Amino acid sequence: MARYFAGCDLGSTTGKAVILDEAGDIAASALIRAKIDPVETGREVLDLAVKQVPELSGIEDVAYLVGTGYGRNEVPFANENISEITCHAVGAHFADPGIRTILDIGGQDIKAIAVNEDGSVLEFAMNDKCAAGTGRFFEAVVRTFDVSLDEFSELSLKAKRVVPVTSQCTVFAESELVSLLYKRNPPADIAAGVQMSVAKRVFTLARRVGVRPKITVTGGCSRNKGLIKALEKTLREEVTILPLDPQLMGAVGAAVMAFRKA
Repeated sequence: MARYFAGCDLGSTTGKAVILDEAGDIAASALIRAKIDPVETGREVLDLAVKQVPELSGIEDVAYLVGTGYGRNEVPFANENISEITCHAVGAHFADPGIRTILDIGGQDIKAIAVNEDGSVLEFAMNDKCAAGTGRFFEAVVRTFDVSLDEFSELSLKAKRVVPVTSQCTVFAESELVSLLYKRNPPADIAAGVQMSVAKRVFTLARRVGVRPKITVTGGCSRNKGLIKALEKTLREEVTILPLDPQLMGAVGAAVMAFRKA
């Protein structure tokens, strides 16, 4: 029977799983919204990935499984748990060996990771004491605009100017946005201000590790085109879009580590 290797990333808002085959190629992947119980999230997302591989009857048939993310200690059947910072670096290197800076904008935190030529971590900086600029922040923002995240992203790209948004706190930012809307500022211009505010926050963190091309963004906010545009303007560098789903990078890295360990 062929051997398979898996990585499971239990984040604050989503659960991800990736399975590699004996050649080190991706055989399956899955992503779901996180449940209250991280063990339940892990079982469900792993089961979804396993069902895509006919030779596997269950996750227990996987040769080696690495858990990562906030809930890495709760990944069912994991042989080992590895930091999400290491896994994001390994995953991004797997997707594009030229990546040297990773900006991981997740559900509840932001990480800036400097990556070596072999995919190892040179240095990292993390902001996990405030939700400003994270996925949770954008969820609050799009509720104020009564649109989806994709619609908000497209809206910000239509801006004719950038209306400054100064509040960093998620709660205060919501109040500021309502005030700006009531003052008849164009929604697109306010949306662009939100994107630029987050980009500047990410840039401050990135400077602590050094910004080196190639730069990429991972995590759920990676599909926010308006944020990518604001980051490129702030960083004065192009942001590389990875050929694999950026939300899966932690799970990809964990699966690659499992492949290496086995």
